[in-house]
Amino acid sequence: MKKLYIGLPLLIASVFALAQKSDPDAKKILDAVSARFKTFKSVQANFVYTVENAAGKVLSSQKGMILMKGTRYRVNFGGQQIFSNGTTVWNYDKAANEVTISRLDGSSGMITPQKLFTNFYDKDFLYVLNGEKKIGGKTIQEIEMTPVDKTRNFHKVYVLVDKAGKTIYSTRVLEKAGNRYSYTVSSLKTNVPMNDSQFVFDKSKYPGVEEVDLR
Repeated sequence: MKKLYIGLPLLIASVFALAQKSDPDAKKILDAVSARFKTFKSVQANFVYTVENAAGKVLSSQKGMILMKGTRYRVNFGGQQIFSNGTTVWNYDKAANEVTISRLDGSSGMITPQKLFTNFYDKDFLYVLNGEKKIGGKTIQEIEMTPVDKTRNFHKVYVLVDKAGKTIYSTRVLEKAGNRYSYTVSSLKTNVPMNDSQFVFDKSKYPGVEEVDLR
């Protein structure tokens, strides 16, 4: 579960690579992605999570879904679900039938999916625009990102942006250990009606669930 909670954020959005000074053209693209995201009342995205080894061999591939509304979010991925109503986070592990409950502390630097679509990249990464290419009829802009903090367990992040839609198409992370993992958005819907109850873990729907309350 921890892998997802750390990786997905890099996912949905590691919105962001090279040289002592970031590329102003890349910044314009990232700023546009951030600005467009802020206009959405809600976001529903399906994605494919793929893990490869250093040789490029696919080790696993899974589908997932994320919902976002204001400061609330919900992630369904394999046997894991993450709920947040903006103040509390529930991490549910289906295999163990266990949910870990923690408080969302905005002052702690905790990264939420929403933050990954805003301009946090300015202080955490150096980035450069590598150019454009066509994928499935779409014009995709590739941005290469390098973390400022060299102690991170990854050394590169490649973010592909749909030029026309100003939305993230995919994110690819290269770990120092050699593995590579990517998140590719397969569908994206915005301003979809969502009830606030969708972002709260309902214990009654998970018979026998064990709660680990860390608040």
